[in-house]
Amino acid sequence: MRVLAYTSPARGHLYPIVPIMAELVARGHRASVCTLSGELGHLARLGIEGSAIDPAVESIQIEDWRKRSPRSAGLSVLRTFTERADGEAPDLARAIERYSPDVLLIDVNCWGGTTVAEASGLPWAVYSPYLLPLPSRDAPPFGLGLRPLGGPIGRVRDAIVGRVFSATFDRAVMPTINTLRARRGLPALERYTDLLGSPPLLLALTAEGFEYRRGDWPANVRLVGAVNWSPPLPAPPWLADLRDPLVLVTCSTERQRDKRLLHVALQALPAAGMTVLGTSAAHDPLTFSAPSGSRVVRFLPHEAVLERAACVVCHGGMGITQKALAAETPVVVVPCGRDQLDTARRVESAGAGVRLSPRRLTPERLVSAVRGAIGLREGARRVSRAYAAAGGAVAAADAIEAVARMRTR
Repeated sequence: MRVLAYTSPARGHLYPIVPIMAELVARGHRASVCTLSGELGHLARLGIEGSAIDPAVESIQIEDWRKRSPRSAGLSVLRTFTERADGEAPDLARAIERYSPDVLLIDVNCWGGTTVAEASGLPWAVYSPYLLPLPSRDAPPFGLGLRPLGGPIGRVRDAIVGRVFSATFDRAVMPTINTLRARRGLPALERYTDLLGSPPLLLALTAEGFEYRRGDWPANVRLVGAVNWSPPLPAPPWLADLRDPLVLVTCSTERQRDKRLLHVALQALPAAGMTVLGTSAAHDPLTFSAPSGSRVVRFLPHEAVLERAACVVCHGGMGITQKALAAETPVVVVPCGRDQLDTARRVESAGAGVRLSPRRLTPERLVSAVRGAIGLREGARRVSRAYAAAGGAVAAADAIEAVARMRTR
């Protein structure tokens, strides 16, 4: 069996599927991934065949960090996805012709890719490395990071907010999606949730215990837990010299408005007796001033740090958040936007960390949040156990194999 995966141009959307594809290779299958051009070497070392996505698609970057309001930032992200979709469709079609796959695995953000996959007649699946924006009677509507609220008041709130948010989202994205579908001879859809219901398999790379428990998951959804991977890099020798308690403070690999978070952490936490190890990622590490005993680098293998970190402070990207919790390390989430409001609320609801609004980010509040999160390690352990029970890459590979068998029925 050959599996062909197609990702959006983001490490946070490639790295979670690497263990899944590696598991398929270990089972004797052939695995191919169309993804970021700079990441192909890592795939080759795992026996995964990689090819670069269309450079025109890769060049279209998210620029929501330029926007001042949450609404304009959100619409900016959606415009980026729609701009990429036009190029994704022919790009994936070419990849299908080149590889002749038996089953397709498509990034949830690749709307052009999902259209081609559905029209191809091949067994196909969609994966989502972030929380699924699916309505539920058991959970608040996606998008605003609302606190779960039961009873009649909660149901009314969720119904009103859910309708307004869904209508706004659908107006922004469905015209583009339906234009793409018409080109491939597919019927129009009314809502984005209809698109998520289209694939035979929708892989959610999280698990209940972090995600809210629901009794109404759609039949095509399979929650397999957090699937974490990063390029294997040696831990730097100076890591052992950093003193405990050690706090890992991370910025996103995609540019976001999270630079201030690391600045405040460097100002506040060492003064409170903690050591900061910052990874600046999309930002130049030389723009940060680390006091004696703390350090800022652009990249570092987080696994080596999580073994001893007392806490992780981050923007709330699902990658670092779930990686920390899988390692039983509590987190402080200061959400910048995108899906991070909902991620932060899940952390809080799971008792695995502290949610701190960026508007309330001060040195004093950050110190208090970190101290509070350090006391919630048992909550992080509960989430870690839930991830493990969901099966991870093994469960995901099982589900993909099951979808591939549909072709022979």
